[in-house]
Amino acid sequence: MADTSTNTEPAVIFLSFFYRLRGRGLDVTPQQWLTVVEGLARGLHGSSLVGFYSLARGILVKDEAELDDFDLCFAVHFEGLDDQIAAIEKEVWDWLENPVPPYAIDPEWRKTLDAVDVDALRAEFERRLEEQKERHDGGGHWIGTRGTSPFGHSGVHPGGIRVGGERGGGSAVQVAAERRYLEHRKDLVLDTRQLSLALKKLRALERMGPANELDVDDTIDRTARSGGELDLVFKPPRENRLGLVLAMDIGGSMWPFKQLVDTLFSAAHQARHFKHFDHVYFHNCIYERVYGNSRFSEKIPLADLIRRFDRSTRLVLVGDAHMYPGELTDRYGALDYTERNERPGLEYLERIRDHFEHCAWLNPLDENSWFAPSIRLIRRIFPMYPLTVQGVEEMARNLA
Repeated sequence: MADTSTNTEPAVIFLSFFYRLRGRGLDVTPQQWLTVVEGLARGLHGSSLVGFYSLARGILVKDEAELDDFDLCFAVHFEGLDDQIAAIEKEVWDWLENPVPPYAIDPEWRKTLDAVDVDALRAEFERRLEEQKERHDGGGHWIGTRGTSPFGHSGVHPGGIRVGGERGGGSAVQVAAERRYLEHRKDLVLDTRQLSLALKKLRALERMGPANELDVDDTIDRTARSGGELDLVFKPPRENRLGLVLAMDIGGSMWPFKQLVDTLFSAAHQARHFKHFDHVYFHNCIYERVYGNSRFSEKIPLADLIRRFDRSTRLVLVGDAHMYPGELTDRYGALDYTERNERPGLEYLERIRDHFEHCAWLNPLDENSWFAPSIRLIRRIFPMYPLTVQGVEEMARNLA
């Protein structure tokens, strides 16, 4: 069948989008699509592509695990239809396209740098952004690519701000870029059984409520002691009162471990071991808030998270804990350029530790890599276990 997505007729563009979603595997029904059409007729999209995106996603996406597939379909289908972008933003991104080959860097150069002053770094970045008028490659001052400047991407600088580009050596103090994280899938079936059995060790069964369950062993014992006269003994039923919250680091250096964390998330989501199960997201370290989705649009203040769950709830944080140490020790040290943490990250982690009586950290990195300064700092707060079946079993036994 010919691809009709390039046809500019509005009816064809929107109808072919419906078939593209279906071809991607999203279970979009004709009734849902008619609801989208009705929303368009009523002007709920605000006559904009962004408005249509919000309208269609709200109606057609039934589960958060489908968000990535929807976004990919939307991006491919409507590419080039909305080119309205702020002039200064476009100019900056043009500077950073097609980076030139990097300079050779002397490894000893890294050792000559002092600790990074994040506030001064941000002020200098904004000053240079205001002064710069053209693209630069390979230099050591302006915002550019493949150089030694602390601002830009694809270069080498142990204490700068990465602007766009892909993660490289992991030495950036902050990142000024669009979030492009992906939701963790909860529909995986293969390879989840072992992790599910490991998580089962978390169960906390307690006898609660009225004694209305027959205790067979005690009944037999009492009847025998009574010379054969039936003596029924009842006991309260055993109930699983365990609550679990999974807090997952997402994006950046966690990208290589996405499939592994997907498997853990699927095992926890599909398991029937918990009375309550919930999950939240963060990036590198938790500060004033966590997030209810991977787009970081659903903000959950840390105080609300603590109020929502009682102290007996088990909290499991999942992340490689590998970051610039200032993200943990400095005020305003958060990696995200828009995050302004008033207190060091370690204080927020300690606040979480002090509320949840049972908490742990799962690390997908090999234990031989746990010598990094940031990992050592976090291990002082949370007991850390490798994200393996054996590691999850050990963690579950200790948290139970």
